Amino acid sequence: MTDTGTTHGPVGSHTDLLAAYSLDELRERHSAKWREYPPEVLPVWVAEMDTPLAEPIKAALVEAIGRGDTGYAVAGGLPEAFAGFSARKFGWRPDPTGIRLVPDVMAGIVEVLHLVTEPGDRVVINTPAYPPYFYWLPRIGRQAVLNPLSLTARGFRLDLDALEREFAAGAAAYLLCNPHNPTGLVFGEDDLMAVARLAERYGVRVVADEIHAPLVYPGARHVPFGSLDAPAAARSIMLVSASKAWNLAGLKAALAVPGAEARSDVTAIDVEVSESAGLLGVIASEVAFTAGEPWLDELMAGLTANRALLGELLAEHLPEVVYQPPQATYLAWLDFRALGLGDDPAEWFLRRGGVALYPGPKFGTPGCGFARFNFATSPDRVSAAVRQMAASSHRQGARGMIRALDAL
Repeated sequence: MTDTGTTHGPVGSHTDLLAAYSLDELRERHSAKWREYPPEVLPVWVAEMDTPLAEPIKAALVEAIGRGDTGYAVAGGLPEAFAGFSARKFGWRPDPTGIRLVPDVMAGIVEVLHLVTEPGDRVVINTPAYPPYFYWLPRIGRQAVLNPLSLTARGFRLDLDALEREFAAGAAAYLLCNPHNPTGLVFGEDDLMAVARLAERYGVRVVADEIHAPLVYPGARHVPFGSLDAPAAARSIMLVSASKAWNLAGLKAALAVPGAEARSDVTAIDVEVSESAGLLGVIASEVAFTAGEPWLDELMAGLTANRALLGELLAEHLPEVVYQPPQATYLAWLDFRALGLGDDPAEWFLRRGGVALYPGPKFGTPGCGFARFNFATSPDRVSAAVRQMAASSHRQGARGMIRALDAL
């Protein structure tokens, strides 16, 4: 497979961030995206981007390494940096004095659920759901209650009636993923207020995974759950990070952000948890939230173009695939059921097309027949992935037609 990605250097247009590295350069990376599969496989699965670091972040990390600044982590100026970013981006400034450092968003969720629920408690999640939820909730003795999103002609929607039934049945907490992974749905303020009213009525604690909040496209707006004027919002706890938006996942730093009445819960997070974060992650994240917005704006322009490109490519080469452009994230949730490739089309495309997607069944039963596609890469690689997928599925279609003719 050929690749026309340019070598990295100064960026000057929105395509440069996503096409900064050639395929050979990317294959030198040691991250999971590029080491999980053999070199001949094109990976568009895990949520890593093929971008260079923002220059202010790179400079801060180089400076830290130069002074040997690799000890134990403290939050430092990160809570204040996030509070300022949130005020500029979302119109809500949480009190930084109540924010606590955690290693990553999933670790923060686990710690918060330990604090606000009891063993055996029911925790509602919307399916399809981020796969680690299915692993961690049983591991900490909490029961995952699966509440499917509704799939409509206009995309995925929150089913408030079904959510109320689960709350009324005795749920202790609601793990809200907003923006939602894998569908890219951004919950509107009306839906969030409805959730807050239900949570208040039934005494449910809301824990909000808002890791993708900086990655919202024009036409949608992220509303931090804690910013709502509602008692359940004041009792909520949000988990946030710079990791997805600035490609810092391996550096390990996130924040637990309490609503106005949840400070004591977040304050109870043990210092040992905070010290498990990475100091380089704290340094990089503080710079991301204070000086990384120009880079983020450039990234979003490139992702917006790729989001549209993916739709055009699918319409041309795989018109049977249902694609609802995400309102946020760089992850496309693709419905392959019409192709007849079984419950796990990602397995088909990996073995026969040389493309690695994230398997839909890992997101729960509603993911059967689906797969997740990461388009945070160069336009050429997005195109190559779709063309390889199309070629393999067309071969399957030809074999199916031959079998049907033979049966006559």
